[in-house]
Amino acid sequence: MTLRRCGRDYVIEVNDVELMASDRHDSEESLARMACEGLKASEPRVLIGGLGMGFTLRAALDALPSGAEVVVAELVPAVVAWNRTVLGHLAKHPLHDPRVRVAEGDVARVMMESSGYHVIMLDVDNGPSAFTQDSNNGLYDSLGLETIKSRLLPGGVLAVWSSDPDRLFEIRLAEAGFSCDTVSVKAGGKGNRARHTLFFARVGSSSQSLRTDSASTLDQRRAV
Repeated sequence: MTLRRCGRDYVIEVNDVELMASDRHDSEESLARMACEGLKASEPRVLIGGLGMGFTLRAALDALPSGAEVVVAELVPAVVAWNRTVLGHLAKHPLHDPRVRVAEGDVARVMMESSGYHVIMLDVDNGPSAFTQDSNNGLYDSLGLETIKSRLLPGGVLAVWSSDPDRLFEIRLAEAGFSCDTVSVKAGGKGNRARHTLFFARVGSSSQSLRTDSASTLDQRRAV
C-alpha cells in the first residue's frame, strides 16, 4: 500500500491500483450521515471499520452528539500514521476528536471485544467483494453477518459501503434476519460519473427511518 500526492490531492494505491483518492469522497460521507443522523441516544456507540482518508469518520462525527463514542478499526498502521500527519487536514483532523478511539487491527477482531453498538459501519476494502484482503470476505458471509447482528443493539444499523451493487449480499442480509435499504449514490469528484452503493440494514424491520440526502446525491433507493 502506498500514498501518492497529485498536486493538492492524494491517492492511496495497492499494488499500483488506486484504492481511494482525496478528491472523491461524497459516497463515504453519505454513508456516515445516513447511518448516524437521527440516532436518538444521547451517548450512541459507533464502530467504523476502515479509516481511509478520514472522510467517513469526519461525517460521522459531524452527525453525532457530543456524548458519542466512536471506535475506528484500521488494519494498516501506515493509514493511521498518514491520518495523524500528512492526510489529517483533508477531513479536519478527525483523530483529534476526544470521542474517537483508534483500534489498530482487523475490524472483525475489534468487533468481538465489545458489543452494544448503535451503528456498525463498514467502509472496508471495496465492499462485500474483497479487493485488498481476502479475509475481509468473512465480514460479509453468513457467519460474519450473524456476528455483526450479535454486536448491535436492538434497532441498530449495519451500514456498508460498496463500489458496486451486490444482489447476493442483499440476499445474505435477508437470510441473516436483516431488512435492507440499498442506495445508489454519486461517488463525487469533478467530472466523475461513477456511482457507489450503500447498504443500510436493521434487524427485522425496515430502515425507512434513515434520513435521506438531497436528490442530487441520492437518487436511487430500493428496500429489500
